[in-house]
Amino acid sequence: MEIISVGFGNFVMKSRIVAIIKVGSLPIKKIKEEAIKKGKCIDVTGGRKAKSIIVSDSGDIIVSSLSTDTIKERINS
Repeated sequence: MEIISVGFGNFVMKSRIVAIIKVGSLPIKKIKEEAIKKGKCIDVTGGRKAKSIIVSDSGDIIVSSLSTDTIKERINS
């Protein structure tokens, strides 16, 4: 079981990650809004600006203040 840090003492199981998406486009914002409505959004930004969204295999999304490149590096190390 490998876990990666997604910021502020929060961790995600590496095997559960489906996608890492950069925040900014309108379709991504709509995905986030829908997840919030359904109770499937986990915000781990610690009050900072969201830079990436991690999609899990359960359909939950994790909003992180880390960049997509930083998360990718943590997964590959």
